[in-house]
Amino acid sequence: MTYPVKKIVIAGGGTAGWMAAALLGKTLGKRYEIVLVESDEIPTVGVGEATIPPLQTFHKMLDVPEREFMSAVNATFKLGISFENWKELGHRYIHSFGYAGKDCWACQFVHFWLAAKRRGINFPYSDYCAELLAAEESKFAVLSKAPMNYAYHLDAGLYAKYLRKISEAAGVIRVEGKINTVSLNHDSGFIDSLVLESEQRVSGDFFIDCTGFRGLLIDGALNVGFEDWSHWLPCDSALAVQTQMHEAPVPYTRSIAHKAGWQWRIPLQTRVGNGLVYSSKFWNDGEAEATLMDNLSGDAINAAKIIRFRTGTRRKHWHKNCLALGLSSGFLEPLESTSIHLIQKSLVRLVQLLSVDGINLSSEKEFNQQTKVDVERIRDFIILHYKVTDRSDSEFWRYCQNMEIPPALEQKINLFRANGTVFKVDNELFGEESWVQVMMGQGIIPSSYHPAADLLSDQEMTDFMAAIRSSMHRKVQGLPSHGDFLNHYCRYGNS
Repeated sequence: MTYPVKKIVIAGGGTAGWMAAALLGKTLGKRYEIVLVESDEIPTVGVGEATIPPLQTFHKMLDVPEREFMSAVNATFKLGISFENWKELGHRYIHSFGYAGKDCWACQFVHFWLAAKRRGINFPYSDYCAELLAAEESKFAVLSKAPMNYAYHLDAGLYAKYLRKISEAAGVIRVEGKINTVSLNHDSGFIDSLVLESEQRVSGDFFIDCTGFRGLLIDGALNVGFEDWSHWLPCDSALAVQTQMHEAPVPYTRSIAHKAGWQWRIPLQTRVGNGLVYSSKFWNDGEAEATLMDNLSGDAINAAKIIRFRTGTRRKHWHKNCLALGLSSGFLEPLESTSIHLIQKSLVRLVQLLSVDGINLSSEKEFNQQTKVDVERIRDFIILHYKVTDRSDSEFWRYCQNMEIPPALEQKINLFRANGTVFKVDNELFGEESWVQVMMGQGIIPSSYHPAADLLSDQEMTDFMAAIRSSMHRKVQGLPSHGDFLNHYCRYGNS
């Protein structure tokens, strides 16, 4: 059965709500009436300030000029994530957005790197990737030829305001007010309307739940249930604080592992976003806050804000005439900056599944199947960071070392450990290169490699590897510093 849709109601604002409003308004605003309900009295979580490269595609859909956007949201560029103390105390590696070397159809570049290493050509893997080198040297530029893969650090609150302007220009109507109850149709069980504290009733045909962890529509009204993943991802709390900027911003996020969790450091143009994700089973709030405050760089602007969460996912992300978006749909800790991407992916998938006649159960089923695959693959990639470690200096890390993991992840680790091979599943977010960088960064050096890498003679191998290293270093040497490029390209407030 198909249910006609003429009016779409978005419950909640923040990043998720205004991303939904902007994309739907820009692409389908002439077809649907779009209303967003939010209250100025309800604060957003607003700590996720790091993104990944697909956000550029989202901005192209909205016709967003990059320089204008970056100036408006205090943004910096991001080439990857620096993981510190994850493999062991004092160890550091960068998971970049770049691709190392040159692959062949039979195998990836890592096999040639491993073969070269056996022959005594022993340069770091980072030497063969421009994004890794540029991150290490804090250099960056937007290039027209041979561009680098990059994302952004941004102020989530300013980003929501920026998207609101786009949305309202596209005809989206904002309704101010707190949602008191969700009214269901007695016959179909579909959502009929949202009843606000002011007693105003906002009716609609399709509803997008952006009410955060509460999930007022998808869980509170429709009771879809929750799949708990805390046995694999035991962190359940976070502290967030902003600090003053006292040094030039680096083009990467820092993720610094501690005794029972990890600290993020995200540089914007005029301040730094900081936080600590931790497990309350292994660390009390006082210890966590003391660790965070003792490891800040720069003076704190605000008091630390505590956030409780449970890792996992809704059993259904689309149920009846309601779709959960952002924190309403579940939570994967921000270790690989995937939160905003999952919002984007769900919105694009929703738009692609819409029908001129309305919504139907087939679309709902397809959406849920694809979303399930998305979140489970990202979940496994995040679990990898905890499971593959040499750290045994605390109860938390011993738990992570010894925990059972999903079979698909175990197979991926075993295959890479044996012969350096990684296969990307269709539509999987993180590609082979990401898995290679993180698995080697966490300490897995394959014991073997593909025979194709041995087809090169010693001289051919030497020349091949040297040419790549030289090319990458030349590219990075010609770049300005990240800070200088920001000042020239998109200084905050110049939009």
